[in-house]
Amino acid sequence: MTGENGAAGTEDGSAKTYLAKVYDLHTQEDVNSHYSDWAPTYDNELVGNGYRSPQRCAEALAQFVTLDAPVLDVGCGTGLSGSAMSAVGFTNLTGQDINAEMVEVATALGIYRELRVVDTEDPFPFEPGTYAAMAAVGVIGAGAAPVSLLTETLAALAPGGHLVFSFNDHVLEDRSYMAVLDRALDDGVAEQVFCEYGPHIEKLDSGSNVYVLRRLKQD
Repeated sequence: MTGENGAAGTEDGSAKTYLAKVYDLHTQEDVNSHYSDWAPTYDNELVGNGYRSPQRCAEALAQFVTLDAPVLDVGCGTGLSGSAMSAVGFTNLTGQDINAEMVEVATALGIYRELRVVDTEDPFPFEPGTYAAMAAVGVIGAGAAPVSLLTETLAALAPGGHLVFSFNDHVLEDRSYMAVLDRALDDGVAEQVFCEYGPHIEKLDSGSNVYVLRRLKQD
């Protein structure tokens, strides 16, 4: 569930090596290895290319969740999304990721009350409703986590809990991802309370939808 699924590169080479290779990852082993290698330079590369989705997600979530509520940063990576949430005032953050190298970088930020490395087979090792909100920023998509993570994340929220996440241009064009979102809304599992299109990675001229869903019922 690690990573930023945002870019395939540009003709002028403005996206650096690791970012440009994200869509070439086809197995979980490939993803783990890629993000382990990328961890030391991940923040500089994403920030340098104008990564905007974390800030947009943090600002959207703050419209619906109190700033002292417990929030789980799903696929926290090196902590860019947590840093954005901290910057808007969230004070009770927990981060988790499947990649230990990424979590090690995030630990140094000092913004999380707890950080943990999780297994893809058991991504949410706690009772549903433990967190008032969850964030999956740049996590669900090609080169990162499968769309099943959206379903699993909603299942880990109690009714009334909120999920903020981003779908970049590539994901928005993939019906397999959009179908899972549509199903969750159509089946009454959650309601969409926020959706806004805006910049994702500015130097790649890519955009993303930021969504906030509110959990309505247990399965």
